[in-house]
Amino acid sequence: MTEPASSGRIPTPPSARRGYAAQVAREVLARWGARVGLAWIGLLVLVGVFAPFLASSHPLLLVQEGRLSSPALAHLGAADLALLAGFAAAVVVAFARQPWSRRLAVVLAALLLGGGGGALFLSPPDLVIHAQYREAEARGAYDWVLRAPVPYSPKDYLRDRGDTGLQPPLADPAHPHWLGTDENGADVLSRMIHATRIALGIGFVATGIALAIGVVVGGLMGYFSGVVDMIGMRIVEIFEAIPTLFLLLTFVAFFGRNLYMMMVIIGLTSWSGYARYVRAEFLKLRQQDYVQAAVACGLPLRSILFRHMLPNGVAPILVAASFGVASAILAEATLSFLGLGLVDDPSWGQMLNQAVQSSTFNWWMALFPGGAIFLTVFAYNLVGESLRDALDPYLDRKA
Repeated sequence: MTEPASSGRIPTPPSARRGYAAQVAREVLARWGARVGLAWIGLLVLVGVFAPFLASSHPLLLVQEGRLSSPALAHLGAADLALLAGFAAAVVVAFARQPWSRRLAVVLAALLLGGGGGALFLSPPDLVIHAQYREAEARGAYDWVLRAPVPYSPKDYLRDRGDTGLQPPLADPAHPHWLGTDENGADVLSRMIHATRIALGIGFVATGIALAIGVVVGGLMGYFSGVVDMIGMRIVEIFEAIPTLFLLLTFVAFFGRNLYMMMVIIGLTSWSGYARYVRAEFLKLRQQDYVQAAVACGLPLRSILFRHMLPNGVAPILVAASFGVASAILAEATLSFLGLGLVDDPSWGQMLNQAVQSSTFNWWMALFPGGAIFLTVFAYNLVGESLRDALDPYLDRKA
């Protein structure tokens, strides 16, 4: 059955919508570049979500005097619970036959509820002593202990083992560090695992902010054109003239180092490109018959722009977004490499900076964090190229 026009919607067969999305997905996955890129991004997502269970000085499970406990769970914070809830929601909605907008709304709701619930009900210890479990285990205080695959937290500087510092991989056979240690003695592999959260978070959040602003501004410019388009283009040109890196440096100098501030600044200064793409698509679509029919039916502007026009002009936006995530990751890594990133939280750029801090070149501090940055940016570029080839009707290239 089809819905009557009086319901405020122009009926579109759901099978047609799902068919086009499935066709695009098949076209993207048919390219080896997209498969490699998505596999790497998926691995990073898994590592970032489950980082507290992959690299931690706190045992996952232990039995002491017959009592079972989990110090790793006791040290979880609101951010950890938010990521776990969002990941669980994403897995559930991935198999649901619902529009992508509803799936995204469910995942965002799970993130907010998980973070809010964690802030209200979780109370991790304020003072964290990473060495206490190693010392107790050495005394034989535990009946049984299950540790994480990497038994070091990113802020565990191993002070109980004496003077620690930069060590190459596997330099100490008694206490092996697979990727070595940094200048403070912290395990590099542990810090790289936890740094995936910052890389993915700043990429997705900053790009999400830029997309939201760019779609709204670009949609209004393309639909109304005329004076609205002229004023909007002047605003776009103003924001395109703002150097993102220098603005970040200025805010760090005045307001300190804050990850959320970096996300907001990158998002607020990178929306102009998305606005141009949306404007160009809407200028073409505004004269289409189905848009004119929607206007004639008296549908609200919100429905015309975002329900009928945007799905048909989303192709270049998706491609630009994939490159935008990579650019945001590079911006944060550049700031951290210059020594102006986060202070104590692990970051790939921050670790890369330590490669040249001493009188000698610390190759492991350059190879592993630098390789992670390169592979992540390259993966997003591969996905973007595959999306462009699959969505562009004038291209028929199979990688």
